[in-house]
Amino acid sequence: MRKIRLTLEYDGTRYAGWQSQKARPGVRTIQEELEDKIKRLLKSEEASLICAGRTDAGVHALGQVAAFRAHAGFSLTSDVIKKAINSMVPEDIRVLEAADCPHDFHPRHDALKKTYFYILALTPYPPVFIRRYAWEIPWRLDIEAMRAASALMIGKRDFSSFRASGCGSKTPVKEIFSIEITPLEEIGFLTSGFKGDYLRISITADAFLRHMCRNIVGTLVLVGRGKIKPDEIGPVIESRDRRLAGPTAPARGLFLERVYY
Repeated sequence: MRKIRLTLEYDGTRYAGWQSQKARPGVRTIQEELEDKIKRLLKSEEASLICAGRTDAGVHALGQVAAFRAHAGFSLTSDVIKKAINSMVPEDIRVLEAADCPHDFHPRHDALKKTYFYILALTPYPPVFIRRYAWEIPWRLDIEAMRAASALMIGKRDFSSFRASGCGSKTPVKEIFSIEITPLEEIGFLTSGFKGDYLRISITADAFLRHMCRNIVGTLVLVGRGKIKPDEIGPVIESRDRRLAGPTAPARGLFLERVYY
């Protein structure tokens, strides 16, 4: 028996998230697209692909990690596996790397931390090429206030106030290691660059609750607008009440950047 680890990137725009939704015929997910191709590769009726983080509908990934088991007689090399899957998957999914891994490797449970980032477009009428990957904000934001608020989220906390309903996590207690808020005057695209006013919010934590990143971003935007004061973030966290935090930011601006092991 072999276990194969995949590093993946995908554009989540056309998908209902990572997790298989077989109970909803016609709904496309990243997991089902990949498992269908892996079954062909294994010449098997079954294939189970476990990922590091179940991204939501519309969320993208630059460094998702997943793994599947292959029978003992499966002899294709890692490089051939990578090329074979890439030849079958849609153009908005790509295997960056394939490699054999230990049998006890678990992409989610073995992860030490993960980094997501979110893109805000503060420029009126941003370029059409990035509109599907950013949240367009028509308001001026106080970045220093947002940074002051984000500093109060660092550490091990009960993040129930940023937890969406239907979350399957066993505990709402997670540890955020860093939140970086970086203004950008240009976003590179192919051989060009789009000048303007953008904001990149990067969050690194040991694990995340459902919609946790997007709810944190939505809350920080309210802080930037002056709707929530930075020093009110502590009480919001302590309340464990989702209603007191900000709105859920749109999925299209969120990227799973990296999983650390």
